[in-house]
Amino acid sequence: MSERKVLTKYYPPDFDPSKITRQRGPKNAGPKLQTVRLMAPFSMKCTHCGEFIYKGRKFNARKETTEEKYYAIAIFRFYIRCTRCSGEITFKTDPKNMDYECERGAKRNFEPWREAKLAEETEEERLDRLEKEEAERDAMKELETKVLDAKTEMAIADALDEIRSRNARLEKADRDGVQAHIEPDPAEDRRRRQEEEDAEVARQAFAKRSMPDLGEEDIEEEMMHLPIEVATFSRKPKEKKVFGAALGIKKKEAAATPAAVKAPVAAPAMLLAGYDSDSD
Repeated sequence: MSERKVLTKYYPPDFDPSKITRQRGPKNAGPKLQTVRLMAPFSMKCTHCGEFIYKGRKFNARKETTEEKYYAIAIFRFYIRCTRCSGEITFKTDPKNMDYECERGAKRNFEPWREAKLAEETEEERLDRLEKEEAERDAMKELETKVLDAKTEMAIADALDEIRSRNARLEKADRDGVQAHIEPDPAEDRRRRQEEEDAEVARQAFAKRSMPDLGEEDIEEEMMHLPIEVATFSRKPKEKKVFGAALGIKKKEAAATPAAVKAPVAAPAMLLAGYDSDSD
């Protein structure tokens, strides 16, 4: 075994070390490939033979660095072979969803929890939606501001035109030697005349309107002039029952005299006038 542990090497007599030059091989023009050992990131079904590959199965894969990037994060592609038919299967990383994406050679199995997670709104989508809503609100606010500014500018322009026209009339009057006087605004005159006409129409309408005469005062006056009638009360005598007939006793009837009939008693004048003696 001593021949394997050689400390020196044989150099021929014609050996010239100056003739030895360093040579560089051609660089790989294609994408950078690297052999790695990995496990299947998800369960899949081979599209060539229908073989199911469970999640976590180990493979010797070729790793390729693609030119795609997500927020300066490089995306890698992996090449593996089916364990049954040796068909090529490729998948790549998906940093946006923190997962892997199957490209070709296999079909990813259905995962209900993954579908529910994909249906939810991600943080990035929520931020994009909020930015879009804020931009729309800013656009509406900007439009309202522009409309208000346009109205203000139109009002200012109308006022300036009115001032210019009035100044022009005054200058023309000064040049003609006529005493300058400020003419009233025709629009203001029309508005004032319209208000006066409306007030006159309202006054006439209220003047023509007649209130219903209830005639309460006339009724009271007529009642005051009516004479007060004095009511008389008469007391009717009670009829006496004769019990002699029931006992078989006959009694001669006495002749009724005019004095027996009493005259009616007149009621006191105070009661007739409505005076209440109990109120004292």
